[in-house]
Amino acid sequence: MFAKPFYAALFASLCALAGTPAAWAADAPPATAAPAPAMPGARIPIEHFFDSTSFSGAILSPDGRRLAVRVAPPGQRVRLAVLELASMQVKVVAFFSDADVNTFRWVNDQRLVFDLADRQLAQGALRYGAGLYAVNADGGNYRQLVTRNESRQNKRAILMLPWNTYLLQSIGDQQSDDVFVVQPDFTRPGEIHDLALLRLNTSTGISRTVAQPAGARNWLFDKQGQLRIAQAPDGGNEVTYYRDSAEAPWRVLARFDAYHGGKDAFSPAFFAPDGTLYVHARHGSDKQALYRYDLEKNRIDDTPLAASADFDVHAEMLGANDRLLGLRYETDAQTTQWLDEKMQALQKQVNGMLPMSINSLSTGWRSATPFILVRSVSDTMPVTYYLFNSDTASLSVLGSAHPAILPSQMANKDLRHYKARDGLDIPAWLTLPKGQVKMRPMVVLVHGGPWVRNSWDWDAESQFLASRGYVVLEPEYRGSTGYGEHHFKAGWKQWGLKMQDDIADGARWAIAQGIADPRRICIAGASYGGYATLMGLINDPDLYRCGIDWLGVTDIDLLRNGSWGGYSNVSEHYRQYGMPVLIGDPVKDAAQFKATSPLQQAARITQPLLLAYGSADQRVPLPHGRQFYDAVRKTNAQVEWVEYATEGHGWALPATRVDFWQRVEKFLDRNIGPGSASQ
Repeated sequence: MFAKPFYAALFASLCALAGTPAAWAADAPPATAAPAPAMPGARIPIEHFFDSTSFSGAILSPDGRRLAVRVAPPGQRVRLAVLELASMQVKVVAFFSDADVNTFRWVNDQRLVFDLADRQLAQGALRYGAGLYAVNADGGNYRQLVTRNESRQNKRAILMLPWNTYLLQSIGDQQSDDVFVVQPDFTRPGEIHDLALLRLNTSTGISRTVAQPAGARNWLFDKQGQLRIAQAPDGGNEVTYYRDSAEAPWRVLARFDAYHGGKDAFSPAFFAPDGTLYVHARHGSDKQALYRYDLEKNRIDDTPLAASADFDVHAEMLGANDRLLGLRYETDAQTTQWLDEKMQALQKQVNGMLPMSINSLSTGWRSATPFILVRSVSDTMPVTYYLFNSDTASLSVLGSAHPAILPSQMANKDLRHYKARDGLDIPAWLTLPKGQVKMRPMVVLVHGGPWVRNSWDWDAESQFLASRGYVVLEPEYRGSTGYGEHHFKAGWKQWGLKMQDDIADGARWAIAQGIADPRRICIAGASYGGYATLMGLINDPDLYRCGIDWLGVTDIDLLRNGSWGGYSNVSEHYRQYGMPVLIGDPVKDAAQFKATSPLQQAARITQPLLLAYGSADQRVPLPHGRQFYDAVRKTNAQVEWVEYATEGHGWALPATRVDFWQRVEKFLDRNIGPGSASQ
């Protein structure tokens, strides 16, 4: 049965609490109602797709008695709220007039730790760090632990840790007031000279250094909060160190090439509650799986605990205080593999109540209540949280990330497969607009990375395009991760070459299927996707009628070496060891870099083109866009340029997102929209 939703009650509580005085939190204006969903048949406002999330990050306390969540009334700052589950009473425990609550987690049953961001500023306008704060679930015992700027002139700031101190996502035993933090010493953006690891008491503010191997960059703790594994770079290799206890010496567990890996390569995943180490490894297979690692024999078990025939498995532990309950990982969508029979039965029960979505169940680490948090998502529904009571079998709506979105108005998204011209199998996500889907205008949307992947969930960009009548094809071209080692390595050194062919072959597959109108296809993407957009217009001018590039790389040498006007925050380690393997050697592959440089080939682009870049982008600095625009407009009068002041590598501000996608909408309407088929 479904119980009465608590979302409205939560926002009513926010209104009542908005003016509550607090020594550490500024007063906030009253909360307002969420935007009204679009009426059936009406064009859905762009703002509904690209607003900031209003309800996110829900986490149960270790004892399962409380729920903490970020909440943001429309147009207002993000607050941290705690819901007492037995009484369903909500309390805002952190809100600021000049910042938004960002990451947070439970320290123990009673205490939370969180840092801040500023959703009203883009990257180039930020002047403060994330800070770090702690507060009890009842709003008491508030303490600032880390300063937000470099100034430490007042007495309170001197007692805090410096601004370059960040929360480490290690849960520990959740029975003390301690958390782990790191202090990176930056030599320049993206380059870390040193990295200190500290154990910080959130009540006293006292910290102490944690002993670790020199140069360590990654850590793994056991469930008692003891550091057991550390990883450090050694030239082009990555060394994994291990110790049996806090008093034991460190020993080398493994050494692998950081990018090539190797036959016996693995990456530590987690320590189970009983102390068993689990690792991710291919172990002679094309697909990565989760295995138990025998620390006495220094070997991986032969049989995986979690594996997929079609996808790499990168598993997250779902545990209780004394045992491993299950695993969660991505296949085509998020998958939960319960090892506990009770949780298997509860999952089946919830799935029966929410049959159209992927439902991820979470319990408190030491839960003493019947409450289970359910995170639901589908291709047509943004993330929505529910509370399930296993005693009463009742399911209550807590809140949605985008409450103005109606699933009934969204388009379905499916995973399809086609063959590339050399026979390689290419997965691709196909989003079909409602109504007639034959011979529709199509946008080939290329993901960035490029070493990432998409998944079956609600996506604002593809859903927005589908709502305007466009078919959306998102190829998982070679080099995309998650589909096995062969698929990944087939993309090495193939920027602008076979990776590009895979994308074009997907468009031609959609034409052959009768899905796409061959005269109305546009290619679009950000970052690497922007690079692929430009190379698509160059390599396949007969296929793509137009292109949309935002934040796109325009020259590989420019990405590697920068220019007087901008230097990428790509790390020196990646430049030296990663780029030669994955993208190409700047000397040996110089001719290839030139042939696959959009900047060098700009005169070949004659199609309409929309370019958008951020002035504060540190990953793909502005000269990528500006130099390319200066080059392409010499021979192409159909180029639209927009530069967003202070935006970085991604649109941080809702106003920027709305403005950009309004431009996209008008651009597509002019070039492949209704009435353009015969042009």
